[in-house]
Amino acid sequence: MNCKITDFWRDLKTSPINTIARWQDARFLWIVMAAAAMMLLLTAHNLFQHYVYMAPCEQCVYIRFAFFCMVFGGIIAAIKPSQIVLKIVGYILGFWGIIQGIIYSIKLNTIHHAAHGDDPFGVQGCSAEPSFPLGLPLDSWFPDWFLPTGACGFDNPIPPEGVEFSALQQWLIDFYSEGWYLIPSMHLVNMAQACLFAFIVCFILLGAMCISWIIRDLFRKDNNQTLAE
Repeated sequence: MNCKITDFWRDLKTSPINTIARWQDARFLWIVMAAAAMMLLLTAHNLFQHYVYMAPCEQCVYIRFAFFCMVFGGIIAAIKPSQIVLKIVGYILGFWGIIQGIIYSIKLNTIHHAAHGDDPFGVQGCSAEPSFPLGLPLDSWFPDWFLPTGACGFDNPIPPEGVEFSALQQWLIDFYSEGWYLIPSMHLVNMAQACLFAFIVCFILLGAMCISWIIRDLFRKDNNQTLAE
Protein backbone atom coordinates (compact mmCIF):
# COMPACT_ATOMS: atom_id res chain seq x y z
CA MET A 1 0.00 0.00 0.00
CA ASN A 2 2.78 2.41 1.01
CA CYS A 3 4.69 1.38 -2.11
CA LYS A 4 1.68 2.22 -4.33
CA ILE A 5 1.20 5.62 -2.70
CA THR A 6 4.91 6.33 -3.11
CA ASP A 7 4.73 5.32 -6.79
CA PHE A 8 1.66 7.53 -7.33
CA TRP A 9 3.40 10.51 -5.72
CA ARG A 10 6.61 9.94 -7.69
CA ASP A 11 4.71 9.73 -10.99
CA LEU A 12 2.73 12.86 -10.13
CA LYS A 13 5.91 14.83 -9.43
CA THR A 14 7.84 13.65 -12.50
CA SER A 15 5.00 13.84 -15.03
CA PRO A 16 1.86 15.47 -13.60
CA ILE A 17 -0.05 15.87 -16.89
CA ASN A 18 0.42 12.28 -18.02
CA THR A 19 -0.18 10.92 -14.53
CA ILE A 20 -3.48 12.75 -14.00
CA ALA A 21 -4.54 11.91 -17.57
CA ARG A 22 -3.79 8.24 -16.88
CA TRP A 23 -5.75 8.36 -13.61
CA GLN A 24 -8.84 9.77 -15.32
CA ASP A 25 -8.65 6.85 -17.77
CA ALA A 26 -9.27 4.56 -14.80
CA ARG A 27 -12.44 4.18 -12.77
CA PHE A 28 -11.34 5.20 -9.30
CA LEU A 29 -11.36 9.01 -9.77
CA TRP A 30 -14.85 8.90 -11.24
CA ILE A 31 -16.04 6.62 -8.43
CA VAL A 32 -14.50 9.01 -5.90
CA MET A 33 -16.41 11.94 -7.46
CA ALA A 34 -19.72 10.06 -7.43
CA ALA A 35 -19.16 8.69 -3.91
CA ALA A 36 -18.16 12.08 -2.45
CA ALA A 37 -21.22 13.81 -3.95
CA MET A 38 -23.49 10.96 -2.77
CA MET A 39 -22.04 11.10 0.72
CA LEU A 40 -22.81 14.84 0.95
CA LEU A 41 -26.34 14.20 -0.32
CA LEU A 42 -27.01 11.44 2.20
CA THR A 43 -25.58 13.56 5.01
CA ALA A 44 -27.85 16.48 4.10
CA HIS A 45 -30.94 14.31 3.67
CA ASN A 46 -30.61 11.65 6.35
CA LEU A 47 -28.70 13.49 9.05
CA PHE A 48 -29.64 17.15 8.82
CA GLN A 49 -33.14 16.91 7.30
CA HIS A 50 -34.54 13.84 9.07
CA TYR A 51 -32.42 13.45 12.19
CA VAL A 52 -31.83 17.09 13.13
CA TYR A 53 -35.05 18.47 11.52
CA MET A 54 -33.48 21.09 9.27
CA ALA A 55 -36.05 21.68 6.51
CA PRO A 56 -34.55 22.20 3.01
CA CYS A 57 -35.20 25.51 1.23
CA GLU A 58 -35.65 26.12 -2.50
CA GLN A 59 -31.98 26.88 -3.16
CA CYS A 60 -31.05 23.88 -0.97
CA VAL A 61 -32.96 21.42 -3.20
CA TYR A 62 -31.33 23.00 -6.27
CA ILE A 63 -27.93 22.35 -4.67
CA ARG A 64 -29.01 18.73 -4.12
CA PHE A 65 -29.89 18.50 -7.79
CA ALA A 66 -26.41 19.80 -8.68
CA PHE A 67 -24.78 17.11 -6.54
CA PHE A 68 -26.97 14.45 -8.16
CA CYS A 69 -25.70 15.57 -11.59
CA MET A 70 -22.16 14.95 -10.32
CA VAL A 71 -23.19 11.51 -9.01
CA PHE A 72 -24.66 10.48 -12.37
CA GLY A 73 -21.69 11.94 -14.24
CA GLY A 74 -19.27 9.93 -12.13
CA ILE A 75 -21.28 6.71 -12.48
CA ILE A 76 -21.63 7.02 -16.27
CA ALA A 77 -17.92 7.73 -16.79
CA ALA A 78 -16.94 4.93 -14.38
CA ILE A 79 -18.81 2.36 -16.47
CA LYS A 80 -15.92 2.46 -18.95
CA PRO A 81 -13.64 5.52 -18.79
CA SER A 82 -11.77 4.40 -21.92
CA GLN A 83 -14.99 4.96 -23.88
CA ILE A 84 -14.68 8.56 -25.04
CA VAL A 85 -18.46 9.09 -25.30
CA LEU A 86 -19.08 7.93 -21.73
CA LYS A 87 -16.17 10.05 -20.51
CA ILE A 88 -17.45 13.18 -22.27
CA VAL A 89 -20.94 12.62 -20.81
CA GLY A 90 -19.31 12.26 -17.38
CA TYR A 91 -17.41 15.52 -17.80
CA ILE A 92 -20.47 17.39 -19.10
CA LEU A 93 -22.68 16.25 -16.21
CA GLY A 94 -19.90 16.83 -13.69
CA PHE A 95 -19.09 20.36 -14.85
CA TRP A 96 -22.74 21.26 -15.32
CA GLY A 97 -23.59 20.12 -11.80
CA ILE A 98 -20.61 21.97 -10.34
CA ILE A 99 -21.34 25.24 -12.17
CA GLN A 100 -25.03 25.06 -11.25
CA GLY A 101 -24.04 24.31 -7.66
CA ILE A 102 -21.73 27.34 -7.54
CA ILE A 103 -24.52 29.59 -8.84
CA TYR A 104 -27.07 28.22 -6.35
CA SER A 105 -24.62 28.43 -3.44
CA ILE A 106 -23.75 32.07 -4.19
CA LYS A 107 -27.46 32.92 -4.39
CA LEU A 108 -28.22 31.12 -1.11
CA ASN A 109 -25.33 32.90 0.58
CA THR A 110 -26.65 36.28 -0.66
CA ILE A 111 -30.12 35.43 0.69
CA HIS A 112 -28.61 34.25 3.99
CA HIS A 113 -26.82 37.57 4.53
CA ALA A 114 -29.89 39.57 3.52
CA ALA A 115 -32.13 37.55 5.84
CA HIS A 116 -29.76 38.03 8.78
CA GLY A 117 -28.92 41.65 7.97
CA ASP A 118 -30.74 44.93 7.62
CA ASP A 119 -32.05 44.30 4.12
CA PRO A 120 -35.10 42.02 4.36
CA PHE A 121 -36.04 43.02 0.79
CA GLY A 122 -32.86 41.34 -0.41
CA VAL A 123 -34.43 37.96 0.33
CA GLN A 124 -35.52 36.98 -3.17
CA GLY A 125 -35.44 33.64 -4.93
CA CYS A 126 -36.97 31.47 -2.22
CA SER A 127 -40.18 29.79 -3.33
CA ALA A 128 -42.14 26.74 -2.18
CA GLU A 129 -42.61 25.81 -5.85
CA PRO A 130 -39.20 25.00 -7.31
CA SER A 131 -38.37 25.11 -10.99
CA PHE A 132 -35.73 22.57 -11.92
CA PRO A 133 -33.65 22.59 -15.12
CA LEU A 134 -35.29 20.98 -18.16
CA GLY A 135 -38.67 21.37 -16.45
CA LEU A 136 -38.13 18.20 -14.41
CA PRO A 137 -40.91 17.87 -11.76
CA LEU A 138 -38.50 16.40 -9.22
CA ASP A 139 -40.46 17.90 -6.32
CA SER A 140 -43.47 15.79 -7.42
CA TRP A 141 -41.49 12.65 -8.21
CA PHE A 142 -39.28 12.70 -5.11
CA PRO A 143 -40.82 15.17 -2.64
CA ASP A 144 -38.79 13.90 0.29
CA TRP A 145 -35.63 14.96 -1.52
CA PHE A 146 -36.66 17.89 -3.71
CA LEU A 147 -39.75 19.59 -2.21
CA PRO A 148 -38.66 22.72 -0.32
CA THR A 149 -40.24 22.93 3.11
CA GLY A 150 -37.96 25.50 4.76
CA ALA A 151 -37.07 29.16 4.39
CA CYS A 152 -33.86 30.23 2.64
CA GLY A 153 -31.26 31.54 5.06
CA PHE A 154 -32.95 30.04 8.12
CA ASP A 155 -31.78 26.46 8.50
CA ASN A 156 -32.06 26.08 12.26
CA PRO A 157 -33.76 22.82 13.40
CA ILE A 158 -37.54 22.78 13.83
CA PRO A 159 -38.17 19.61 15.87
CA PRO A 160 -41.77 18.35 16.21
CA GLU A 161 -43.44 18.70 19.57
CA GLY A 162 -44.10 15.72 21.77
CA VAL A 163 -41.21 13.66 20.42
CA GLU A 164 -38.57 12.19 22.69
CA PHE A 165 -35.09 12.58 21.26
CA SER A 166 -31.96 10.54 21.88
CA ALA A 167 -29.11 12.23 23.71
CA LEU A 168 -27.11 12.62 20.49
CA GLN A 169 -30.11 13.93 18.59
CA GLN A 170 -30.89 16.51 21.27
CA TRP A 171 -27.24 17.57 21.35
CA LEU A 172 -27.21 18.11 17.57
CA ILE A 173 -30.50 20.04 17.70
CA ASP A 174 -29.06 22.30 20.40
CA PHE A 175 -25.69 22.54 18.63
CA TYR A 176 -27.33 23.88 15.44
CA SER A 177 -30.08 25.84 17.21
CA GLU A 178 -29.02 29.08 15.47
CA GLY A 179 -28.59 27.46 12.06
CA TRP A 180 -25.95 25.37 10.30
CA TYR A 181 -22.45 26.78 10.64
CA LEU A 182 -19.11 24.99 10.48
CA ILE A 183 -18.40 26.55 13.87
CA PRO A 184 -21.85 27.45 15.25
CA SER A 185 -20.58 29.33 18.32
CA MET A 186 -18.80 31.83 16.03
CA HIS A 187 -21.38 31.76 13.19
CA LEU A 188 -18.39 30.90 10.99
CA VAL A 189 -18.97 29.46 7.46
CA ASN A 190 -22.67 28.94 6.81
CA MET A 191 -24.09 26.05 4.78
CA ALA A 192 -24.07 27.99 1.49
CA GLN A 193 -20.40 28.91 1.94
CA ALA A 194 -19.48 25.31 2.80
CA CYS A 195 -21.29 24.07 -0.33
CA LEU A 196 -19.59 26.77 -2.42
CA PHE A 197 -16.18 25.65 -1.14
CA ALA A 198 -16.99 22.00 -1.96
CA PHE A 199 -18.08 22.88 -5.50
CA ILE A 200 -14.96 25.01 -6.13
CA VAL A 201 -12.69 22.16 -4.96
CA CYS A 202 -14.57 19.78 -7.28
CA PHE A 203 -14.24 22.26 -10.16
CA ILE A 204 -10.46 22.49 -9.68
CA LEU A 205 -10.02 18.70 -9.49
CA LEU A 206 -12.33 17.90 -12.41
CA GLY A 207 -10.74 20.73 -14.41
CA ALA A 208 -7.27 19.29 -13.80
CA MET A 209 -8.48 15.88 -15.00
CA CYS A 210 -10.08 17.30 -18.14
CA ILE A 211 -7.17 19.62 -19.06
CA SER A 212 -4.61 16.85 -18.51
CA TRP A 213 -6.60 14.50 -20.72
CA ILE A 214 -6.90 17.09 -23.52
CA ILE A 215 -3.22 18.09 -23.38
CA ARG A 216 -1.96 14.50 -23.32
CA ASP A 217 -4.12 13.36 -26.21
CA LEU A 218 -3.37 16.45 -28.31
CA PHE A 219 0.35 16.04 -27.60
CA ARG A 220 0.17 12.36 -28.47
CA LYS A 221 -1.68 13.20 -31.69
CA ASP A 222 0.95 15.80 -32.67
CA ASN A 223 3.74 13.30 -31.98
CA ASN A 224 2.04 10.65 -34.09
CA GLN A 225 1.63 13.12 -36.96
CA THR A 226 5.29 14.12 -36.70
CA LEU A 227 6.40 10.49 -36.79
CA ALA A 228 4.15 9.81 -39.76
CA GLU A 229 5.77 12.70 -41.67
